[in-house]
Amino acid sequence: MPSTTVSPIIRSDASDLEINTYDAASAIPPWVVEVLRRIPTQTNVVLPNIERAISRELAGDIVENEELWFTCSSIDDEENRTLDLVLSCSESDMGKYPIFIVAAVPFSRLTDQFLGPRIENLILAMTRAGIRSDRVYSIFAPEPITQLFAEIWTEFTGVAHYETPYYAAMLSFCTRGSFRNRQATCTQGGVRYNLRPARISDLDAVAALCYGFAAESEPFVLNEAGALKEALMLIRKEQVWVHEAQREGSTRPEIACLVAYTRNTQTTATITKVMTSPAHRGLGCAQRLVRQVCKHLLYSGKQAVALYVAHNNIPACKVYHKVGFVGLDKYHDQPIEGVERWLEIGFDRAKVHLGHW
Repeated sequence: MPSTTVSPIIRSDASDLEINTYDAASAIPPWVVEVLRRIPTQTNVVLPNIERAISRELAGDIVENEELWFTCSSIDDEENRTLDLVLSCSESDMGKYPIFIVAAVPFSRLTDQFLGPRIENLILAMTRAGIRSDRVYSIFAPEPITQLFAEIWTEFTGVAHYETPYYAAMLSFCTRGSFRNRQATCTQGGVRYNLRPARISDLDAVAALCYGFAAESEPFVLNEAGALKEALMLIRKEQVWVHEAQREGSTRPEIACLVAYTRNTQTTATITKVMTSPAHRGLGCAQRLVRQVCKHLLYSGKQAVALYVAHNNIPACKVYHKVGFVGLDKYHDQPIEGVERWLEIGFDRAKVHLGHW
């Protein structure tokens, strides 16, 4: 039976806090899910998994994953609840996810004073729910949340965190209004292009690109079997497109690039993997395919497409900016709601069990 655990209300800065723990997504109150749906790009690491889990549970499917969700809400003097943070401890077919935390309040409110008591009490709720320190191999959240969580978790558990982040990125998004459409060229420099959803006949080529992507994403590397498993999952779920390139005189095309989008809701899709083979880099394949995938998603019902891009990946920032992802132009210094700095910090790998994402 789905259950909910309510932690004691803790007085903090003139606001009462309530921490709730859910061992089934269907037990999460509808008003919480609705709040997350109002900001689907900022909640893309949590909301899609909640919606999938709810669908499975309501359909009566046997869910073998041991997943937990935690909410932190403020309660005013009139007992009105306002959602502040949602923490998930969940997994996918490829392995256990990092600890994800999303904020339901503006990024500008994520100060240490606001976050401190909330993160402390979320960590207490995690330990009460039986989450062991070796399960928490990393934390991925908006930058201020990640930094403070890592410090408090290390102090609480004694498991050190790495000073160098696993991933430091900007969350951006593209809408119909910001999308920059261009007619995709079919040929260029004697090379014929074709952009399309991946087919099962592409399995080996997609697996090779998944393998290459993971190899550049330490410590979340894949062996060949893992890459093949991921490629098969992406193709079967229709979550990956490929860019074919056929050189003049060649008898068959090659898969030059892939784009995968795996964290999706009814209104939003999130691009989670862009990979071009070394032999085809510098030819505009990634920009061409990302633009085509965004066009497909935005004109088939999605209101926005989200993605993360590393701060130091300047070429990728330029590509995504040209497609229409906002907040990535180096000359644009005005804050844009929904464009946020995110951070993944890992914990001592000698004391945790790595998952994959």
